[in-house]
Parts: sequence; C-alpha cells; structure tokens
Amino acid sequence: MSYLNRYFEVTAKKDQNSAAIAYLAVLDHLNEKNQEVACAILQELKDQRTYLKMIASENYSSFACQLAMGNLLTDKYSEGYPGHRFYPGCENVDRIESLAIEELKTLFGAEHAYVQPHSGADANLVAFWSILVHRIQNKELLKLGEKTIDTLSSEEFERIRKLMGSQKIMGLSLSSGGHLTHGYRHNVSAKMFQSVSYDVDPQTEMIDYKILEKRVKEEKPLILIGGYSAYPRLMNFAKMREIAETTGAILMVDMAHFSGLVAGKAITGEYDPIPYAHIVTSTTHKTMRGPRGGMILCKEEYREIVDKGCPLVLGGPLPHVIAAKVVAFREANQLNFRTYAKQVIKNGKALAGHLLKKKLKLFTQGTENHLVVIDVMKSFSLTGRQAETAMREAFMTVNRNMIPFDVNGPWYTSGIRIGTAALTSLGMKEEEMKTIAQLIIDLLKASKGGIIKRTGKPSKAKVKMDLSVLQKVQTEVGLLIEKFPLYPELTFLEELPKH
Repeated sequence: MSYLNRYFEVTAKKDQNSAAIAYLAVLDHLNEKNQEVACAILQELKDQRTYLKMIASENYSSFACQLAMGNLLTDKYSEGYPGHRFYPGCENVDRIESLAIEELKTLFGAEHAYVQPHSGADANLVAFWSILVHRIQNKELLKLGEKTIDTLSSEEFERIRKLMGSQKIMGLSLSSGGHLTHGYRHNVSAKMFQSVSYDVDPQTEMIDYKILEKRVKEEKPLILIGGYSAYPRLMNFAKMREIAETTGAILMVDMAHFSGLVAGKAITGEYDPIPYAHIVTSTTHKTMRGPRGGMILCKEEYREIVDKGCPLVLGGPLPHVIAAKVVAFREANQLNFRTYAKQVIKNGKALAGHLLKKKLKLFTQGTENHLVVIDVMKSFSLTGRQAETAMREAFMTVNRNMIPFDVNGPWYTSGIRIGTAALTSLGMKEEEMKTIAQLIIDLLKASKGGIIKRTGKPSKAKVKMDLSVLQKVQTEVGLLIEKFPLYPELTFLEELPKH
C-alpha cells in the first residue's frame, strides 16, 4: 500500500492536510522509481522524530518550503541576475528571484538583497570579494584611468591581483565563538587574506569593545567581521561600526545564526546589524526556518558588485532553492514568526538559567540569544565529544564545541553547543527547557570518560554511562517528543516498518 493511501485510511477527511498529501505523493513516486532514496528520506523523518534536535544551526522548514524545491526549476541555467542573464528563457526565474529580493528587503529593511548564494560560506566569499573589488580593484582602476580590468596590461592586472591578495581581515576567533569562514587557518578565508582575530575577555568571556578598538587600530584590517556561531551574547553593531570607522575598515556582519531573530524583531536597535554594517551575510535555514542556502544584504553602493556573485565566485544559481526562499521569507514576514523568534530567546534564557542554578559552567555564564554553550570539562570532567556521544545515546542531538582557550582543541573540545530554535519550532516553552536542562544534568553526571583498552589510558572520545540513568532519560525524552511531535500530520508513518 502507498503512503498516501495509508494516510487516507487513517485520517478523517476533515483533518486531511493538503501539504501532507503532496509530500506523501512525492514519497510514493520516489518509492516507485528509487526505493532506496525514498526509504532513506522516510528513515530521516523517523530519526528526526525520535531525537530532540538541539543543534543550534538546525531547524525544521515547512512542507511548503520543502516542496518548493522539488520541481523543474532545477533544470534551468540562470547565470546573471533578474533582467540581466547570460542564458535566454529566464523570465520565470527572474520573476521568482525578484520576489525573493523584494520580500527579503521588506523583511529586514535593507537597501539591497542578493539571494543566489548556495550557503552561508558562499555568501561570505561573495561578500569578501565584493569588498575587494569595490575598495581595492576599482580604486586602482580609477587611478589608471581605466573602466574595466579587461583593458589592463598583464603587468597592471598582476599588480592589482597581488594588492587584493595582501589585505587583512579581523574576525572573532573560533574558540571565542567565531565561524570557520571568519579567518580560521584551515579555511580559505585565512588563505586569501592575512587573518588576525579578536578574542573574548578571559575573565568575563565577553567581547570588550575598548580592547577590540585598540586591536583594530593596531592591525588596521580592511574588513572587520561581526557575527558568530557559538557566542551566546548579542553584539553591539553600532559600536562595531564606530570602531571600524576609526581606521576606515569595512564592517561585514555574518548573522547566519541569528538572522531569524532579527527578522522576527526579537533582536533590535544597536544589536540589529542592518543599519550599521556595509554588508550582511546569512544562511536561510537555522533560525530563519527556510531551505539550506545563503543570502546577502548590503548598502546600495555594493549592489552592482554583489549582483555579480556569478561569475565572481558562484556557479549557476539554484532557482528551485530560490523558490523555497520566497516561501520562507514570506513565512518570516508573518506576525506568528515574531512570536516564535521572541520565544526562541526566552527558551534560551530558561535553559541557561536552570543550568546555572545547578552550578554548571556556561560560556559567558548565560545567553541573550538562542545559544547555550556548556563547559562540560569543568562541569562533568568530560570532553565535548564524550558529552555529545552520551546525549545522542539518550536521544538528544547536540554538537561538541570549543570554549574560549580550549585545551582539547577543535576535534574533541571541552564544550557542547545547544540551540533552542528547533525545539521552539516544535512548540516547546520555558517549562520544557527546564525539563531538558535537568535531563542533560542527570545524564552527564552519570557519564564518565572511557579507557582505551590497548593502552589503559583515558580516552577523549569513549564514554561510559549508568544504564539505569540512560534508560530513564530516554523515557523522559520520548514523552517530550510524544507531546510535541514533528509534522503531526505524518504520525501514522511510525506504524510502518523500519527501513
């Protein structure tokens, strides 16, 4: 029997959901044409309904958003931008991309928007190179009295190329909560620029803007990067713009983690980067609850260069994903999204508050956003990898994460990062956060680092758990998931055999 027929069997006609019907029709078609793929998708649905999703960079998108990606738009090449394509027949792509641009500008109050980046990392690369072209290449062309690099001699082009390759960026260090693309040595951002970092204060574990200003004046970077992937506080972008202007630096903000909180007006004023940054980048998933992808918001002076992300950095756009972005941006423009965004932060504070009440060590000793980072080495004598493994066994999915000045490095780490965005999408509130906090404490207290049998030495990866505590936590997590099911329209799929 097909998934769709089974749905009609178990669901009363008045309760049938058109999005669920469409989703199941797609699964049925895939199951007929490529059963292995259909089974893997269905199993992923079951897995996501079995575990509490607490990875801070993940969320749940709507059926409409997911279905918007599965269509013939994927068959269309559309290099360029609306009204200026390198391929013919892009009228419908132009319409969809223009809708995405206008919706995004309205959502954030931005001067210009670019919706083609395939990811947040791609968006950052487009932003980096747009700044280099605007601030370095175009100024050099002006000096030479030329309008385009096509008319330069080989020697002139090489001189400008080398000049562009010798510029400096400054971003928050990885161990202080920054992102790989903000100048981490193993990332291309530290290879195309001279990269220097700023850190949090060792005592408060927060950004000290006076120290940051001093460092910017010493280093004089071309680009000062704001934003984070594991910093549990808000950044003051008004202050960062002031600091950038002391040396003529460009302020670029990567708001991938908190863009949904800005869109939902839960982060406002000097903590909203749009009025202050020259260029803002983001993903479209995470707190935005859209498809996996990227976007750029910028001042008008960067519009012409940013729109040329292809051929500057990107390959062909993904029109089917841009269609899903339109759906997500429109969802984020609704009043209920603002309620959601505010609840994400309330939940973060409730989770952190209970953990602090139980004397756990947290990065910055609290949170002002959707992120909570627990120092599990100080709190439980576990590495981040051990804590991550223990929690996955208990049906809670988090990721290990570095803490400031981490002695265990980026692979094992001394911390775990927890996000409240996906939990909030399920409908959970402060009381559920307190319950989850206590489950984390109970589980990790009953977990110990393992021993490598071959050497008899402690392992940074292996973990031993008290099975009675593990089973109790698994049961409690199961009850929470039962109360807040993912995609309740598809509950009947639990009856089907495991693939």
